[in-house]
Amino acid sequence: MSTATPGGGATPGSPPSADTHLPAQRKRGPGTTATKGKGKGRGRSVLGTRPWVAALFLLPALALLGALVVYPIGYSLWRSLFDASGDGYVGLDNYREVFSDDSIRTAVKNNIIWVVVAPSVATALGLIFAVLTERVRWATAFKLVVFMPMAISMLAAGIIFRLVYEQDPDRGVANAIGVGIHDTFADRPPFPGAHPRSGAGLGESADGSYTAPAAARAGSPQLIPLVGAKRGDIGGAADAVAARPEPGKVTGTVWFDFTRGGGGRHGALDRGEKALAGVEVEAVRDGEVVASTTTRSDGTYTLPASADGAQLRLPAANFDEPYNGVDWLGPSLVTPAIIGSYVWMWAGFAMVLIAAGLASVPRELLEAARVDGASEWQVFRRVTVPLLAPVLAVVMVTLMINVLKIFDLVYIIAPGTTQDDANVLALQLFQSSFGTDVNQGVGSAISVFLLVLVVPVMYFNVRRIRRERRR
Repeated sequence: MSTATPGGGATPGSPPSADTHLPAQRKRGPGTTATKGKGKGRGRSVLGTRPWVAALFLLPALALLGALVVYPIGYSLWRSLFDASGDGYVGLDNYREVFSDDSIRTAVKNNIIWVVVAPSVATALGLIFAVLTERVRWATAFKLVVFMPMAISMLAAGIIFRLVYEQDPDRGVANAIGVGIHDTFADRPPFPGAHPRSGAGLGESADGSYTAPAAARAGSPQLIPLVGAKRGDIGGAADAVAARPEPGKVTGTVWFDFTRGGGGRHGALDRGEKALAGVEVEAVRDGEVVASTTTRSDGTYTLPASADGAQLRLPAANFDEPYNGVDWLGPSLVTPAIIGSYVWMWAGFAMVLIAAGLASVPRELLEAARVDGASEWQVFRRVTVPLLAPVLAVVMVTLMINVLKIFDLVYIIAPGTTQDDANVLALQLFQSSFGTDVNQGVGSAISVFLLVLVVPVMYFNVRRIRRERRR
């Protein structure tokens, strides 16, 4: 058995010391390498960067943030306390005007509609597209098409949808489709705007029809001259022909009583005057229709013997204005129409984010739900949507912040006659600050109010991000 020597060694046969196999650094005392390393790393962060170096790199960003964000917010808050000239202190009077002016209250109401409807619809469509595109082979092409509107500026999108919503079906795509579908299932009035010539003996009724005061007689052709027909409706029409009398039947002619170059006789069928084909003619006795017919290509018509002694009537349906589509940019539909254009642009954004979240959903959970007997709708509602809740929250919050600042689409799409009906806070801010009646005090108050509306949404978003990090 060996014993330790005074120098720290061991004599042969002695048991090894506990410090014999420890690394050299662990055996050193507190005044050696560890102390030197601590002194060398003093003043560095976790990543080894000195604080003053990090501050130096952050300084340009902080300067821009202060100049472009902090200073404008502070100045707007200060300016909102002064009058239009900026010299007189008015306190909170500008804020009182914000909540008492009718146009500003309309803007607040429309902003509420925007915040509730636009993000919800865009997120719902994005969710549907993301789920359904997982089941088709051409999913990538579909996502590209749906996302493509995001590459278009708000200005360009506004111009596109201003044309889409045009009232004239020859220019507006929406009304062109609507009129085409309507005319497929409903008869178009043959001669909208036409009416009998003055002195023809037909009086106008309250419902827009024209009735002859005298009774029609068999064997005596009844001439009905009309004027006011549109050139496009009589283009290519055949020349009118005088009807021949037929025994026991009421006959006549309906034509366009107009001769090119003048020289024609009013109420008389002149050579070259055009026939009006397809005009409905009714025989009315004691308020009831006893017979009806339509004019032929040469303008003539024939009613049976039951029409003898009845009054001739031209129904209003012959002359009604044709279906001209929907007034998309009218006072009642202008805001929903503009929201539709916004959804067209941002549904692709929602789809891409939700599709990315859907790709991370464990497929085992979905398959387990199907094995347990859940239908596809139950899998979607009870499994897919709850798992996508964080992603849906991100999309909703992002779109809510975005629609609170909406300006471009409303300014471009809404015509001047209905722009007040489509007004939003950002547009009202622009009009109050730079419009006809400039009052930058009220404009600044609106901007502060808009900031107050955005802050809670941003606070919710920040809390959500921190909660996700803690997980």
